[in-house]
Amino acid sequence: MSKRHTTHYPEEFKLSSAKLAYESSQPVSQTAKDLGIHPSTLHGWVEKHYPNKLSREKITLSEAEIELKQLQKELHKVKQERDILKKAAACVPQAQTNLTRSLVGM
Repeated sequence: MSKRHTTHYPEEFKLSSAKLAYESSQPVSQTAKDLGIHPSTLHGWVEKHYPNKLSREKITLSEAEIELKQLQKELHKVKQERDILKKAAACVPQAQTNLTRSLVGM
């Protein structure tokens, strides 16, 4: 069995990394990647030193999910309208042909 490799980081590094992740506009996982540490490690440090950072990300995600659902509904509606117009466009030439035939037959 292989032993797990654990790295012990100085407290100053933990605090400065958490601060960087907190003040950055990018996701915590991207900051962790840039620093060369595991994302869950940095998430733990951020949660310890700046507990509001992660909840802020969750709110943003929820807002994005809401917008995505709204856009999906709008897309569904637009597709329905398109299909109705396609059917109507297919019926118009046929109706014109029938009208012409009935007028010629008079």
